[in-house]
Amino acid sequence: MLREFWYYFSQNRGAVIGLFVFLFIVVVALLAPLIAPHSPSLQNRGSFLVPPVWQEGGDWRFLLGTDAVGRDILSRLIYGARFSLFIGLVVVSLSVSVGVIIGLAAGYFRGVIDTAVTRLMDIILAFPSLLLALVLVAILGPGLTNAMIAIALVQQPHYVRLTRAAVMAEKGQDYVTAARVAGAGNLRLMFRTILPNCLAPLIVQAALSFSTAILDAAALGFLGMGAQPPTPEWGTMLAEAREFILRAWWVVTLPGLAILVTVLAINLMGDGLRDALDPKLKRS
Repeated sequence: MLREFWYYFSQNRGAVIGLFVFLFIVVVALLAPLIAPHSPSLQNRGSFLVPPVWQEGGDWRFLLGTDAVGRDILSRLIYGARFSLFIGLVVVSLSVSVGVIIGLAAGYFRGVIDTAVTRLMDIILAFPSLLLALVLVAILGPGLTNAMIAIALVQQPHYVRLTRAAVMAEKGQDYVTAARVAGAGNLRLMFRTILPNCLAPLIVQAALSFSTAILDAAALGFLGMGAQPPTPEWGTMLAEAREFILRAWWVVTLPGLAILVTVLAINLMGDGLRDALDPKLKRS
């Protein structure tokens, strides 16, 4: 099964490139204390806004330059990968676990439960996701933890609707009827019989939501509602560098490129997962 999955996944070259880039970012994040040349919060007095080493005035101690208070940009980018991956993991875990349970109940029991859940999800989806996350963080209070909770709540309706639709399609299948006749209870039918056959679209959605979570967290950090300084989170780094856009391009460009590369790699990987897991897209 894994061999077949890899065969279809590897047919998408962009997905393979995205996978290797993502794995590289994961390794960098895990080994941050070993490979970062400086502490991300260390302020080097006398080395303010030092340009990258290839530019005139660069310093080999700071390969990608320093920010306005003398902190090494490369070290902060490396540690920032940890925060971005952690944010994506926590947000996806929260939204998937809660969304799947709610969607499973709505699609299986139908009736009043289904109507109430569907209307609630429609109301949430009616709001722009970033605006709703911003309002929730404003209510809960600025901070990385509250930002992750808000983003998870905003992403949850996608999993609810996806799970509900998959469960409704699978509920009438013969294998479900056979399990019910054999004496399986509702919980067993929901979690052991139906849910495993609904995982493929959920895995693809989780991969794509991972990148969305990173983007939303960076946006909240840029607006001052996510991770707070001096946390080396990429969105927060962009917020701190706004006034130096014209004077020190590297302070703004490099965190932006880190976000771009990470999100692009995850999206490419998500496309490959969709090709490998969706039977309709498999090539003969």
